[in-house]
Amino acid sequence: MPLAAQNTLSGSPLLRLRRAAGAVAVAVGLVLLLAAAGVAARMGWSAAYAAQCLAVYGLGAACMLVGLRGHAPHARFGAANVLTLLRLAMIALLAGLVGRPMPGDAAPLAWAVVVFATTTAVLDAADGPLARSQRLASEFGARFDMECDALLVAVLCLLLVQFDKAGAWVLAAGAMRYAFVLAGRAWPWIDRPLFPSWRRKAACVAQITLLIVCLGPVIARPASQAIAAVGLAMLGASFFVDLLWLYRRRSTELQI
Repeated sequence: MPLAAQNTLSGSPLLRLRRAAGAVAVAVGLVLLLAAAGVAARMGWSAAYAAQCLAVYGLGAACMLVGLRGHAPHARFGAANVLTLLRLAMIALLAGLVGRPMPGDAAPLAWAVVVFATTTAVLDAADGPLARSQRLASEFGARFDMECDALLVAVLCLLLVQFDKAGAWVLAAGAMRYAFVLAGRAWPWIDRPLFPSWRRKAACVAQITLLIVCLGPVIARPASQAIAAVGLAMLGASFFVDLLWLYRRRSTELQI
């Protein structure tokens, strides 16, 4: 869990940045509302679908605005963060499906979820290079991107249970990131910066990919459960490696 940036925006620059980011968040929220209304009308769902989508998006956008202080030393929100905000809205559209009544033939909806989730995941590869190309990379942007990935994993796990592709145990994968954060509150040595790791990124990408594959209608439940179990084991191993690394350095970190 990264610490806040030592050089942070404050005062008027931070206020201007939050106003600009807030305006973008409202614009994206309006697009989300229109998209959610269209989905609800197509599926014959009530306004509760759009409300659920907006609730998920609103909570994520509020957390984003709070964390903007870590965007220092940049005073511009940047296209990369706009893209991540759009990903948040797309994830919210998926989150709105949780708890909704499924049609008699759920295959078309499942395929739509697979395509939409894949698009959301693929866009994740663009925000980092975009931020670096504009020289707007920051701890905030990396954290915003990571939290969107964690939310996507959690939503996909819930949908796996809803589509009867795995048992409730798969929710452990979606809860792992949040359990890690909560553990950092109880044990300060966990709430320390982690070294950059391709292993960690690969585990996240693999987890999302495997969950999307499991949702495919052509994947029967025995196979989807096995695939989800592999993904859970990989993600668990990655978290264990990080926890072990932090634990071995707990004495040094606590003395700083």
